[in-house]
Amino acid sequence: MPTDSRTTFMSAAIGASAGAGIWGTVKRLRAQAKNGYNTVEVAVEGPISREGSRLPSSSQRSIPADKIVEQIERADEDPNVEALVVKLNTPGGEVLPSEDIRLAAERFDGPTIGYATDTCASGGYWIAAGCDELWAREASVVGSIGVRGSSVNAKGLADKLGLDYRPKTAGEYKDAGYPLKEPEEQDDEYLQGLVDDYYETFVEHVAEGRELDEETIRETEARVYLGTDAIDNGLVDELGTREDVEERIEERLGHDVEIEEFTPEQSLMERIRSQSQGVAYAFGAGVADSIGVDEEFSLELR
Repeated sequence: MPTDSRTTFMSAAIGASAGAGIWGTVKRLRAQAKNGYNTVEVAVEGPISREGSRLPSSSQRSIPADKIVEQIERADEDPNVEALVVKLNTPGGEVLPSEDIRLAAERFDGPTIGYATDTCASGGYWIAAGCDELWAREASVVGSIGVRGSSVNAKGLADKLGLDYRPKTAGEYKDAGYPLKEPEEQDDEYLQGLVDDYYETFVEHVAEGRELDEETIRETEARVYLGTDAIDNGLVDELGTREDVEERIEERLGHDVEIEEFTPEQSLMERIRSQSQGVAYAFGAGVADSIGVDEEFSLELR
């Protein structure tokens, strides 16, 4: 191809590319004008679990973790949306559902700001590690970077009732933590090891996502802090109201912000299931994460 022809071809290609970019921007602005929003807020409220709230004593509304992830992914796929606000008002909950939400926030293509209202503890802080920034109120409760494992042993009661536990298992630790089994030191060490492993993962996520030194995180000793103290030790980036958060997003985007709340719908069966789980919890079932021991040993971020 002659030089002049190549030059003309390259100029046309560059022009076409630039035109496509400009047209893409025009389409995005048109869509925003039509829909009236360019930022989405997704709320994580109440105990975090795969199926939604199982704490009847909590006044906080809880949505199944998978549905929260769906809303964040929906926002990420929406051409109108440039930024994401993750509203956090949760005491914590199950490990893997918390991790799923954290990953969804981390993968969002655009500025992501976590906003702690009343409480952002444990599993809530795990999620915050996936956001670019974390804001809180002065009186917000933030932190509790720790993991708790628990099991209830009913061997003594079973003996009184004349119940005889005769296990048929394959694998030395298959019934570790089982309530009718006499507690053994090696079982406790094994289960404690699982808790420790999850804690190490928690610390690593926070250190990477919040850009904190791991030793600084360990020194918090899983305590909670008021927002005024949390900002001093680096657990929070800024203190402010939701309006302040909105101004921060405008600063990052360079233009006005219109926020739309993305809230998943719950079917009648989902609401009934959530209520029935609350009744089950009242009779001794807990908000727990099954870790392969027949759910007799519960693990949670609290």
